[in-house]
Amino acid sequence: METVLNFLKQTGFSLIGDDPRVLIMMLISFVLMYLAIKKQFEPLLLLPIAFGMLLTNLPGAGLYHTEFFTGGHVHWDQQANFGLIDYLYLGVKLGIYPSLIFMGVGAMTDFGPLIANPKSLLLGAAAQLGIFVVFACARLLGFTPAEAGSIGIIGGADGPTAIYVTTKLAPDLLGPIAVAAYSYMALVPVIQPPIMKMLTTQEEREITMKQLRPVKKVEKIIFPIVVTVFVSLLVPSAAPLVGCLMFGNLLKESGVATRLEKTAQNELMNIVTIFLGLSVGATATAEVFLSLKTIEIILMGVFAFGFGTGGGVLLAKFMNLFLKDKINPLIGSAGVSAVPMAARVSNTQGQKYKPGNFLLMHAMGPNVAGVIGSAIAAGVLLALFGMA
Repeated sequence: METVLNFLKQTGFSLIGDDPRVLIMMLISFVLMYLAIKKQFEPLLLLPIAFGMLLTNLPGAGLYHTEFFTGGHVHWDQQANFGLIDYLYLGVKLGIYPSLIFMGVGAMTDFGPLIANPKSLLLGAAAQLGIFVVFACARLLGFTPAEAGSIGIIGGADGPTAIYVTTKLAPDLLGPIAVAAYSYMALVPVIQPPIMKMLTTQEEREITMKQLRPVKKVEKIIFPIVVTVFVSLLVPSAAPLVGCLMFGNLLKESGVATRLEKTAQNELMNIVTIFLGLSVGATATAEVFLSLKTIEIILMGVFAFGFGTGGGVLLAKFMNLFLKDKINPLIGSAGVSAVPMAARVSNTQGQKYKPGNFLLMHAMGPNVAGVIGSAIAAGVLLALFGMA
């Protein structure tokens, strides 16, 4: 009888009484799984994140231990059994997973529209406005500069970048920031259109842009090399992200490494996505997630996306004051780096107000520029507030 009682005391059911908040976290994980499966909100990462959240909050499972990673360090000296996700999390902690995902993104990205219309680089830069506006707001709410930078990077609409910056600056906030970043990325088609309409006139939304010039293969090959050198010298902290992004793109554009290109696009990308999602979700413990900070982060995430969208649109309107060939301001919203969703939203809205006005290729310019812009912004934040 005593043996049976000892067994029952060691089950997760009895351990729930030690911290009932795990039930709330398990419920939140179920909601996120529903959004990923039923509503298809960024399912490739939101589903692993949600399941990682479930695993870490199962009492007694011991898959992840926050105490092993306190103070921004890995405490291998502690006499305890490390769980599976403790080991997987090292790929997040060391910045390996986000960089490898950027390599896969680069292998799938066509920078041709950006090369054909270099002005769109400015739109991608302007769309990073949300990062710095929300950074200032977070500081006013009492967050440290490092925490504020991690929250602000949500405005870049780039999940791997948000994860990369947060693990360096504010690892304790990784769970809430990752959930907010990927949830709002999935809501880009809902968040952006009202802002785009509010900031533009009917006449501006009907602007038809000229067809982009063909881009030579040699230009596409030289581009990733030049960007890697220039950005890495300008902001060395951004080198891991930009370097991997451009290396993946070079594999694609060179045409001589097809096997490596396909591996970066598929097998490597899929494996790393699974590990990244599970590891990040596991950081969303009840102690961290169920707090006022989490609510503030989620609310500021909306503002970050909103200001990012508005920044790109408003700069396009300003540029039109000096340009002979006008830019449709709707493509400015694509400067947030949710590739290619933001570009599709710009195209959809353009056709809504003027049927037959195809803006997709034009919007891809600022869209891919936004990926570079968010990586540079991440490098700036790391250089200012963290370890380069």
